[in-house]
Amino acid sequence: MKRLSVIVATLLFSTVFLQGKTGKELARELRINPASKAIIQWERYFKSPKRLKRLGADKLSNKEQEILKKFLIKYAADSDQPAAAGL
Repeated sequence: MKRLSVIVATLLFSTVFLQGKTGKELARELRINPASKAIIQWERYFKSPKRLKRLGADKLSNKEQEILKKFLIKYAADSDQPAAAGL
């Protein structure tokens, strides 16, 4: 039982304190407006190392790139929830 408690405590610590940045935070840091492109354009950006470098996203980890990609696609110009001005 004690071992299970340690495992649960470790998992809670990891999820609460070691979470990475959100897609919104990453987009702000890179000064990227999700609504500046359509979904298909964002998908193309993430398939091309050259385009990722242009965005500055080439320096992000794979996990951060995936988080950023999901955020940009979710709030792309042609999405159901395009990003509003002032994001």
